[in-house]
Amino acid sequence: METKTATKSRFKDATTLLVHDHNSVKAKFKEFESMGSRARVGKKKLADEICTELTIHAMLEEEIFYPAVQQEAEDGPALIEEATAEHAGAKALIAQIKAMSADDESLTETVQKLSEEIAHHVKEEEGEMFPKARASGLDLVALRDQMLERKTELSAEEL
Repeated sequence: METKTATKSRFKDATTLLVHDHNSVKAKFKEFESMGSRARVGKKKLADEICTELTIHAMLEEEIFYPAVQQEAEDGPALIEEATAEHAGAKALIAQIKAMSADDESLTETVQKLSEEIAHHVKEEEGEMFPKARASGLDLVALRDQMLERKTELSAEEL
């Protein structure tokens, strides 16, 4: 298990932590897509992992990162309004996926829809929000530390 210092050193700042999360869930979506239609139980398990990872990620953004960006970054309020609306759409799909059984015929389609929504959201965050956050003078290292601490707490909870 990594120490807190080792974990912090893996991520330069809050944006690199968030990009790492984006890449992690993107890899899980690819893994899901590559699973055959017979792997229903495995697909459902992976879909639930994706949902948990996205739920924690959204909470980190909404509780810590977004309020700071909204206050300090250029176009902060507009950026956060759009991102929050995108989160609402993803949360609705996550709730649907979590309520599905492994035998639900629409599981694959719903996970694919979530994957597409997340890809769009990630493109906007990494292409627009993160550069503006970096340019704003925000203490992104302090935000990273807060987010890592909160992520540890959330990972220990049943979400």
